Amino acid sequence: MKKQILALLCVLTLLLGLAPAAAALEGESQRAANTLASLQVIDAAPSGKALSNQASRAHAAEVLARLYGLTKADLPSGAYDYAVSKGWVTVVTGQKDPIPTAEFCAALLRQLGYEGFTNENANVFARRIALTSRDYDETLTLGDLYQLARDALAFPGKDGVAPAQRLVEKGLCTQAQVQGLFPEALTIRQAADKHMAAILRLDVFYSDREYEDDQRSNGGSGFFVSADGLAVTNYHTIEGALYATATLVTGESFPVEKVVFYDPDADLALLRISKTTTDQKATAPFFHCLELAQEPDLRVGDTVYSMGVPLGVTLTATSGVVSAVNHKVGVGTFSSLPCVISTADISHGSSGGALMNVYGHVVGVTTGAYTNGNNLYLSVPLTLVMEADWTAEGITLKEVVELAEAKP
Repeated sequence: MKKQILALLCVLTLLLGLAPAAAALEGESQRAANTLASLQVIDAAPSGKALSNQASRAHAAEVLARLYGLTKADLPSGAYDYAVSKGWVTVVTGQKDPIPTAEFCAALLRQLGYEGFTNENANVFARRIALTSRDYDETLTLGDLYQLARDALAFPGKDGVAPAQRLVEKGLCTQAQVQGLFPEALTIRQAADKHMAAILRLDVFYSDREYEDDQRSNGGSGFFVSADGLAVTNYHTIEGALYATATLVTGESFPVEKVVFYDPDADLALLRISKTTTDQKATAPFFHCLELAQEPDLRVGDTVYSMGVPLGVTLTATSGVVSAVNHKVGVGTFSSLPCVISTADISHGSSGGALMNVYGHVVGVTTGAYTNGNNLYLSVPLTLVMEADWTAEGITLKEVVELAEAKP
């Protein structure tokens, strides 16, 4: 009997734990609807249970057309026919049917001018390039549709023009409204939404057998710095590895092809990641990447964000402040480098992750910590990576090991 009561209490606790998350999502849908209404993307913001209703293909087409800067007066034959005529929508029947998430993502990507996806995998493509900031169910509610549209407002199309800017040009909103909705300085939530897709988990393998059995020997973090697949990590993360793979927020895994640059003393490495997944089932035309701060200009007390994969468990984001700049460690691999000390939490496995300022620019590579202190987390500067030749052919991880072993 006691066990049954305990089990019921556990279930109740879990259900109660889900309530705040559900409430948070409902609040997010309402905020997204209010934003779209203020920019005239929708006529009025529904509220309450209406946001939980299924979104139809007709709803999706209306949002697409309005994101493009069109009004109802511009659509005499209706938004759906217009979306079909523009090639955004390829499913011409079932306007009242629920809109699949991947199908809407595909239509949105086509409107933005992107290629390399299908109606079936466009949601993964959109997550990979940071057009979407979270995973959605198979079909969209109205609230989901509005969140997706809101997130797309500031996302640049292939021509460099974001939907929000097009709305300004059409006179549907003002530049001040857009700037107010998308401030330059980011909260950690905004930074995570915008940039988590650029963070990767590195799994390294010290032997052929471990690689063949997919039994990782060790691991760390990294982040893309170019759309064509260059990624930064710590040297000690890949040291001794014969193979490595990079896993993205989508769950897709890509092999590490080459080491373009590395410096053991600076504890830095620049990797080239393959655009084809390890299982050969998908190809990424490009990746979402982070911008490096050319002049970090950090001051004690500045807010910073750390993103990585501590313990190899899951992608995380933490915030903190700069405690010291130009700090000399005095011992170890990077003893001569001017490290940054911050309180943005990192753990084993965070090595190689990104330390960002509030503008989302990388100001350091999370590397280690003073284990006998509290909140003393170290990041190394990116100067040598920025000075490296990013066009170099590079060498394989095996060749890096061979060169290290050949040193006297």
